[in-house]
Amino acid sequence: MKKRYLIMIIAVIASAFLQAFSMNTFLEPVELLPSGFTGIASLLSRIAGLVGIHFSTSLGMVLLNIPVALFCYRHIGKKFVIFSMVQVVLSSIFLQVLKSEPLFDDVLLNICFGGFLYGLAISIALKGNASTAGMDFIALYVSNRIGKSIWQYVFVFNCGLLCIFGALFGWEYAGYSILFQFIATRTIDSFYHRFKRVTLQITTQKPKEVIKEYVNSCKHGISVVEGYGGYSSQPMSLLHTVVSTYEVQDILFHLKRVDPAVIVNVLPTETFVGPFYQKPLD
Repeated sequence: MKKRYLIMIIAVIASAFLQAFSMNTFLEPVELLPSGFTGIASLLSRIAGLVGIHFSTSLGMVLLNIPVALFCYRHIGKKFVIFSMVQVVLSSIFLQVLKSEPLFDDVLLNICFGGFLYGLAISIALKGNASTAGMDFIALYVSNRIGKSIWQYVFVFNCGLLCIFGALFGWEYAGYSILFQFIATRTIDSFYHRFKRVTLQITTQKPKEVIKEYVNSCKHGISVVEGYGGYSSQPMSLLHTVVSTYEVQDILFHLKRVDPAVIVNVLPTETFVGPFYQKPLD
């Protein structure tokens, strides 16, 4: 448990730092708009600037996240929401104190590197069992309910937000921002696989011990087919189950503990129909 908390803390700090760094170094110099609630806060700041009112993006990030955080506190998990809000506060602080110089003059280079780092920042927070709050809260709440990722719909929402940005401040930079969002979304899909599933084919000569350990360590069902080894002619059992990709390493650890000779074949699962236990985020 101490190790898990340490990983969460490191992930939250690293995510906040990368998010602030990508915004200050790659987005602001070319006047691009970030995604989600951060983008809304940045858009409100720019709209307020048009009428001579100063509205802090950092303050807006915190204020916009409070009502969503209160909702998710009850429906997703207390620990998850607390660490996510810590990430938001740290990002707001880093935005104020990390004033770095632009690395590139070329807009496309800023889009590519900034989009990748921004998506990586979100991925690190998610893999640390936290988030960057805002649209992440909504995306994860819906994903937990339906059992699949909805980041493509988040991208569509962000595109709608950027159309407002384009109508007010120019379509060229809105187009660049959409490209930035696409790269960030693809980065998240590449690194965060919580809602992707795989099939485990487990071959063992100790089926009772393996099944007992498996059932005690996770809540998924498992089926058994009795057979024998084609080479050794020894009795074998073929176990079959479907799990989330993020659970695989823990399951392998438990299986090897009771049967060091176990053979596990991990296969991608494109479509799964039927009841499936989705472990809570907390």
